[in-house]
Amino acid sequence: MNTLVTETEQPTRRLRLPSFGVQVLIGLALGVVLGLVARSMGPDSVDAAGVADPNWLTETLTTVGSVFVTLLRTIVPPLVFLAIVASIANLRDVTGAARLAWKTLAWFAITALIAVAIGITLGLVLQPGDHASVSADAASAPSTTGSWLDFLTGLVPANVLGLEGSAGDDGSVGLSFNVLQILVVAIAVGIATLKVGSDADPFLGVVRSALSVVQKILWWVILLAPVATVGLLGNAVATYGWDALGSLGTFTVAVYAGLALVLLGVYPVLLRLNGLSVKQFFTGAWPAISLAFVSRSSIGTMPVTQSVTERNLGVPRAYSSFAVPLGATTKMDGCASIYPAIAAIFVAQFFGLDLSVTDYVLIAFVSVIGSAATAGVTGATVMLTLTLSTLGLPLEGVGLLLAIDPILDMGRTATNVAGQALVPTIVAKREGILDLDTYNARRTGTAWREDAPAEQLATV
Repeated sequence: MNTLVTETEQPTRRLRLPSFGVQVLIGLALGVVLGLVARSMGPDSVDAAGVADPNWLTETLTTVGSVFVTLLRTIVPPLVFLAIVASIANLRDVTGAARLAWKTLAWFAITALIAVAIGITLGLVLQPGDHASVSADAASAPSTTGSWLDFLTGLVPANVLGLEGSAGDDGSVGLSFNVLQILVVAIAVGIATLKVGSDADPFLGVVRSALSVVQKILWWVILLAPVATVGLLGNAVATYGWDALGSLGTFTVAVYAGLALVLLGVYPVLLRLNGLSVKQFFTGAWPAISLAFVSRSSIGTMPVTQSVTERNLGVPRAYSSFAVPLGATTKMDGCASIYPAIAAIFVAQFFGLDLSVTDYVLIAFVSVIGSAATAGVTGATVMLTLTLSTLGLPLEGVGLLLAIDPILDMGRTATNVAGQALVPTIVAKREGILDLDTYNARRTGTAWREDAPAEQLATV
């Protein structure tokens, strides 16, 4: 007798995808391969002005990567504002909120000092300015510079949304947001809700509901990260290649050696000194670190950094939603400590100028304090110009390094983001509020599961 098996009775077979971490690694490999292919294809054409039109593969890679970064950047303003307001309101339930804030800033300064000391040491040992074959004709002052006045004026919001407009050459107007100003507005609103008391409860209810909606959208965007990795890294390889590294090889080695020492030396030591597993930290923070490497944007990666800090590393949301956005604008061990220290020494050596002990102290001062001065106009180039102008070194030296800046920026941003996740984790551990069960949980395959119980939110 034949038995009729209905469709609902048949066993369901689901397609098993590789883990999120493996997907990102596959994206990295495909990005390099497709980038090399696109570079070998060459430009489609070159106009009369000598400007090359990229081929179709380069255009595709550029579009895929830029769309993803644009989506992340779109989410950042509402996420920062809502998360900061909600976290400050929640801080009334957290013992020693002010102490948490000061300890966070102190650890930012400690790690920045260590990083800049490593940068200065490598600059003096490797002498990158004396081993460069780049032509002095490439020296040119940058169009954008950093200054202490920019920092002070940047703290004052031009409008409640932190929006800034800029006119394009074709007459169009582009809008961008100033994260530092959004941070200031959100902190003011958050403190006001505490002062108002129970009358602010309806407003806080709306804020928390809106935050949940924004976080759901963020989850959808994050699922695109492996595909975006192909486009971001592929475009970098196709556009910049590795040709420029030859003339600045020693400088490149010095920068990446400094980044490696901080990322794989200093950070693990700090974790072990605080009784935390090095493996658990890096497997938990990997989604943010890998995305930072290919996107080259601490601000664009910030939503992912905040998510892994909470869900993988066990930092309480009330604290991480304040510490991570603050770190994304001011905590830059790669861009604001290692790179400007080595680059300043490079410029001095290249132009035959001697640096005194006072100059090295100034480099350390700018690295610890000055990163906030570039928060409204992010970029390592701006931070470098602030360092050079403080030391009285020629700004034209910046032009010597621009050719390889995108290649260096990948490592710098990955180090930045690792530090932005590290400090809240260490502070939470020292204050006894870190969820150690989440931190030490077995990594099971995906970046995290937003709907899973706390003990399952630690997957990579």
